[in-house]
Amino acid sequence: MNTKALRDKLPFLVLALVAIAAIFVPVLPNFEDKAGVYNGADITWILIATALVFLMTPGLAFFYGGMVHRKNVISTMIKSVVAAGVVSIIWIAFGYSLCFGDSLGGFVGNPMTHLFFKDVNNTEPWGLAPTIPKTLFSLFQLMFAIITPGLVVGALAERVKFTSYILFTILFSILVYAPLAHWSWHPDGFLFKLGALDFAGGTVVHISAGCAALAGAIVLKRRKVHLEGGEIPPANVPYILIGTGLLWFGWFGFNAGSALGANGLAVSAFATTNTAAAAAGLSWMFFDVLKGKKPSVMGFCIGAVVGLVAITPGAGFVGIPQSIFIGVISAIISNVAVYYKQKSTLDDALDVFPCHGIGGMVGMILTGVFATKAVNTAGNDGLFYGNAEFFLTQLKAMGVAVIYSFVVSFLIFKFINLIQPLRVSEEEEELGLDQSQHAEKYGRNPQKA
Repeated sequence: MNTKALRDKLPFLVLALVAIAAIFVPVLPNFEDKAGVYNGADITWILIATALVFLMTPGLAFFYGGMVHRKNVISTMIKSVVAAGVVSIIWIAFGYSLCFGDSLGGFVGNPMTHLFFKDVNNTEPWGLAPTIPKTLFSLFQLMFAIITPGLVVGALAERVKFTSYILFTILFSILVYAPLAHWSWHPDGFLFKLGALDFAGGTVVHISAGCAALAGAIVLKRRKVHLEGGEIPPANVPYILIGTGLLWFGWFGFNAGSALGANGLAVSAFATTNTAAAAAGLSWMFFDVLKGKKPSVMGFCIGAVVGLVAITPGAGFVGIPQSIFIGVISAIISNVAVYYKQKSTLDDALDVFPCHGIGGMVGMILTGVFATKAVNTAGNDGLFYGNAEFFLTQLKAMGVAVIYSFVVSFLIFKFINLIQPLRVSEEEEELGLDQSQHAEKYGRNPQKA
């Protein structure tokens, strides 16, 4: 059997082995709520929030799929959605344990703690979510792990091999996402102990994905059309609008669900999320007008997503009025970052680093400025309220997340490129990834477009 044939068979063989191993995991009864700790309202809300966060993944697929050339729509969309399959299996097997298992020195969880979800459904609730079953907590967290590698797709669009992206998703989830989640959200994680605050994933999701996107764009190098200075018209602007709506809707589960209960904090996070998105969408659009452009659908949509990114780390720590400022300033900073990125040789196809990476950094910094115990007593007061020490803590946490995410992701991309081509051939790129990678067609013949 030649190397290529073995490589083609390997994904199925690995999945088959996992499926067979799973047969022999003992099934135990669900945890009995003898102490009466479960709260029906909390369970209902987190079930809904979990579904809302999952909806963000197809929303992201529409958002990205609408922006690329029509010959790459389907290939771009499936790369976002396939993470739901890959990451779900990893999560049940050992991913949840890496994030939330018994801490190994504050760096990562012990993968054996809940291997194949062992004892998840019959143990006490998670300490920071005491009113819902641990299984529900773990499923809610799974949805965050699913969408994070999907965010990276936008930077790699129109030139990355599908199988290479699958391998990236696996390695990124294990080596980047899991440690960051453990550091930030496990009580024994070193960033958690440092006092850094990340309510719903500013570092864990957006900074990690944004920095991975930057690393991927550097390793993959520029598309042919980018080298030639050509423009790529978006395939379907209504897709972008639909994707934005689904992302905005799902983000209520992302942020308000991170209160881990049906309570006042969830309401506050819901309000800050909507307010920041609204302010950022308007800010991006009006800032474009200020620069002599016309108000555009894409401008408002991209701005709204940047606002959602920026409010994520502070959604449950900052006040509702302050979320307007966070939305406005984050959109302006990302807009300027996109402008300078376009002047550079960096081919981050859909501006993932300027929007998610920098948006997440701005959010972490502004959480350090505007966080207040008046909103969340479990949080801290920020620089605006006289606490410079906490502001410096946020800067340290952000710096650690940026450096770690970029360096490890860069090494992952380099490693993949060593064992198989990371990038499609010139002919496949010209033909379009829909046909060359998936034998799919979308709309008109891309060769006549």
